[in-house]
Amino acid sequence: MITMAWFKRNKNKLDDTSLKYGVGLVTYTEPTGMISEQFKTIRTNIEFSSVDKKLNSILFTSSEPSEGKSTVSNNMAVTWADQGTRVILVDADLRRPTVHRTFDSSNRNGLTTYLSGNIDLESVIQQTMVQNLSVITSGPVPPNPSELLGSERMSTLLAELIEKFDLVIVDAPPVNTVTDAQLLATRVDGTVLVVPQGIADKNGVRRAKQLLETVHANILGAVMNRVTASKSTGYYGGNYYGGNYGGYYGTDDKK
Repeated sequence: MITMAWFKRNKNKLDDTSLKYGVGLVTYTEPTGMISEQFKTIRTNIEFSSVDKKLNSILFTSSEPSEGKSTVSNNMAVTWADQGTRVILVDADLRRPTVHRTFDSSNRNGLTTYLSGNIDLESVIQQTMVQNLSVITSGPVPPNPSELLGSERMSTLLAELIEKFDLVIVDAPPVNTVTDAQLLATRVDGTVLVVPQGIADKNGVRRAKQLLETVHANILGAVMNRVTASKSTGYYGGNYYGGNYGGYYGTDDKK
C-alpha cells in the first residue's frame, strides 16, 4: 500500500513508472505547473458547459485508441479532487485498462467482478494517494465487456456511486472501435471527446460524434491535446510528455 510519505519521497520515480505502465499524473506531481493550470481551465469550462444542471457523472472517450483519453480523464479526476470534490474514477476500458497501473492499485477485483455479481460495491472501491480521489479499477479482462457495461447492474452501480460521491468520472473505450462508449454515454450526465491534434482523423472524429448523437448522448465538448506550443490556443505553452492541452471546445465551436 502506497502511503503519502512514500509517494512524496518517490514522486519522480513513480511518475516515470506510470508513464511506462499507466499514464502520467502531472496534475499530482506538478500541481502548480503550466499543464496543471490548463487542466484546471478545462475543469472550469466543463462545469460552465452545463449551468442548468449539476454534472454528477462525466464520461471521457476518444474516436480511436491511443489518443490520450485516459491521460485526460485521470488528470481531470485529480484536478477535481484537488478542489475538494469527492471523486471516483471508474476504469470502464475493459479491453485496455490503465487506472490500476497509474494509481498502483490492485486489479484482482474491480468493475468486472462487481458487474458479474461476485463481490459487493465497497470491496471494489479503493482509495488513492490523492486526497478525495477513489478508484474502481477494471478488474480481470472479461470475454464479454459490452454485455457487462450494458447491463442493468452497471446502471445501478452508477446510481449508487452518484449517491456516495460528488462526481463520477468514467474512463471509457474509444467510440469507433467498440460499442461500449455508446452504451455508457446514455447513462452519464455528459460526455467529453478527447481529440489529439495531428493524430485524430477528421472523419473519425465526425463519426465518433455521430455515433454518440445516435444514442442521444449529451456531448459537453472536446478537449484538444498534443497541441504544439506554437499552435496552442491557450495562454500556456510547454510540453507534457509530447501532449499539450490546447483547450476545451463546447459543442457550438466549429473547431
